Formats: sequence, C-alpha cells, structure tokens
Amino acid sequence: MAARNLSTQAPTRRDSPTFVTLVTKSDTTTYDPPLLGISIGTAGNLAVIMSDDTAAVTIPANALAIGVQHSMSVTKVMSTNTTAAEIVGWR
Repeated sequence: MAARNLSTQAPTRRDSPTFVTLVTKSDTTTYDPPLLGISIGTAGNLAVIMSDDTAAVTIPANALAIGVQHSMSVTKVMSTNTTAAEIVGWR
C-alpha cells in the first residue's frame, strides 16, 4: 500500500470544533451530542461523566492545563466536586 501525503489533504469539519459553549456546572444538564473537548480558565478539579459511562470521574487539578483544549467525550460537567472555573465545551 502506498503512503499518503496527508499534508496536501484539505482539513475536514471534524478536524476543528464547530460548536463552542460556556459550560455551567450542573449535576443534571446533559450534553447530547457529547462535548468532544473541554478547556478551563481557572485551575481546579473537573468532575465529568464520560459519554460511555454513567458514573462521574473527578480529574485532579494538576492533570489539566489552563487554556488548552483537552480531548474527551463528555455528557455532563458535574457541579459536585468541580472546582475549576471558566469552563468551555467544544464539539
């Protein structure tokens, strides 16, 4: 199989986010379709429910860089256990 030169291919809409929203922490709000990226403006823990799960997981503050889009498929950004602020969701 011949190698493809990916640098000459035009990017698709899936390569870049086409939707952005300011996220309000909530134990009841569900994102459907899921958010595909999260960024934070103020450091802190981030409690989320991933799209293939039903239980919340808390990501520790030192695991997420401020101002960086972190790839993850999220259906909820929980109020409980989330101390991060200025949360932005992408898809």
